[in-house]
Amino acid sequence: MAGGNGGDHLPRLQLDDLLEELQVRIDAARGTQNRVHNLLEAVLSVGRELDLPHVLRRIVEAAVALVDAEYGALGVIGEDGKLSQFLTVGISEEESATIGELPAGHGILGELIRHPEPLRLAELSEHPASHGFPPNHPPMHSFLGVPIRVREEVFGNIYLTEKHGGRTFDGEDESVLSTLAVAAGVAIENARLYEEARYRERWLEANSEIVSHLLSGGDQSQVLELIVERPRSILGADLGVLALPVEGTDDLRVELAFGAGAELHRGLVLPREGSFTGAAALAGEPVTTMEIGKDPRVTVGPPRWEGLGPAVAVPVGTNEGLRGVLMLARAEKDKAPAFTESETTALLAFAGQAALAMELAEQRRAVEAMALLEDRDRIARDLHDLAIQRLFATGMTLQSAVRFVQHPDASERLMRAVDDLDETIKIIRSTIFGLRNLETGPAAQGLRVRAARTVEQAVRALGFTPALRMEGLLDTDVPAAVADHAVAVLAEALSNVSRHARAGAAEVALIVASGTLTLRVTDDGVGVPEGGRRSGLRNLQERAEKLGGALAIEAPEPGGTRLEWKVPLNHS
Repeated sequence: MAGGNGGDHLPRLQLDDLLEELQVRIDAARGTQNRVHNLLEAVLSVGRELDLPHVLRRIVEAAVALVDAEYGALGVIGEDGKLSQFLTVGISEEESATIGELPAGHGILGELIRHPEPLRLAELSEHPASHGFPPNHPPMHSFLGVPIRVREEVFGNIYLTEKHGGRTFDGEDESVLSTLAVAAGVAIENARLYEEARYRERWLEANSEIVSHLLSGGDQSQVLELIVERPRSILGADLGVLALPVEGTDDLRVELAFGAGAELHRGLVLPREGSFTGAAALAGEPVTTMEIGKDPRVTVGPPRWEGLGPAVAVPVGTNEGLRGVLMLARAEKDKAPAFTESETTALLAFAGQAALAMELAEQRRAVEAMALLEDRDRIARDLHDLAIQRLFATGMTLQSAVRFVQHPDASERLMRAVDDLDETIKIIRSTIFGLRNLETGPAAQGLRVRAARTVEQAVRALGFTPALRMEGLLDTDVPAAVADHAVAVLAEALSNVSRHARAGAAEVALIVASGTLTLRVTDDGVGVPEGGRRSGLRNLQERAEKLGGALAIEAPEPGGTRLEWKVPLNHS
């Protein structure tokens, strides 16, 4: 019996060992199955994203979860062979701030850049390429890194450290991470294609908007603003500047500037030699720099580049000549990336199309101007042949009738009527002079036409049509130089109303009387704000003083603002 019982005990022990080994294998198989399932979930999760920054974040988060690592990072390799982006998981913002600048790609990180093959280490510090960690960096020992390839090009690397439980990364971890890297490459390529398509779409929308404004007769100043603001938004620039050629010189004048430090650039007149925009004008092609404040081509002008880093300038022009230079700059904070070749190419194409649209719009306006001038010439002939002759005949009749009137008051009234008719004839002749002016340049047209056009151009920005009243011999008595100042003052005054007044109505009066030109702009808005920018008003005052006149700003009784710009017509 005893011997039989011992024999039964031995097989039972063997059976227990077999069952235990089977359980271990089942657990291993179940663990492998779970890991494969997690890998598939990670691949699907990464592949669902189309926004590239989100894709990169998902990749590193999935990698950390798959191999049970405490820390993870994804480094994107830039055109210079160094890390241009570095996304981390497991390190808080506070810890990252104490560590300091993000790595550039030296040490172990650079080892994968130089040799894009999987790298697995039990102890980081023992590798020859290890340079140690910066101050305040958490301790790290085990390491696993694999490259991410996109179309056979190494896009970047996944770095994982500190497997939980003090364990080291094994061959299975490496295999899982390599599989994820392949899926990541496909996801990154899809995100890139989507980003490029959306990028091209934004440029097409910008071009379409500018062409639409120009060909529909939109305000030229609004079009120029779009030429600066749309590229600034698309390329993520902090400053946008448009410089236009100064007629008769080789200089460039900064017409528009938006963004960081824009007020330091507006109105600057710069030579082509010694300025960044001038360098683009001279080269006839894009110019770029990583640090605009230290660029050797910038040698003139006041200090204006503080806080700015990468910059690009492109000529805006066609085969007919240069129309301007568009410059964009990014802030130097957070290691702002340089403008890439693809960004510069797209910006140059946009500038060329904008210049072509401006040229076509000018040709269209010239054709319309010729048609308008022909119509005005016809109206002028009718006024001369019909209205003036009848008024003159009426005046002669009244003059001849005076000698038959015995009553002194009646005789005086008749003579006043004759004088009024003479004044009316002068006004009509002044109008005819303006209508028959066949020169098409804005400065060559009469003040009446230019003032009416300036008011018309302001309608879109104002949201309503201002009332316009013109009295006196505006086209004959006002010298050309004074007319130029008056048109500029009118445009600035209406611009101030549209930007600051929040008005619902406005009235413009241009009056020539007693050797003085008076321009009055009245609105029903909120008035001139206290502490607001007054550079525009100073400009108007300087124009008046230059001509021996004055500028007055008043608050009429019902509310709003009345601007009165008055200058003598015989100022020497």
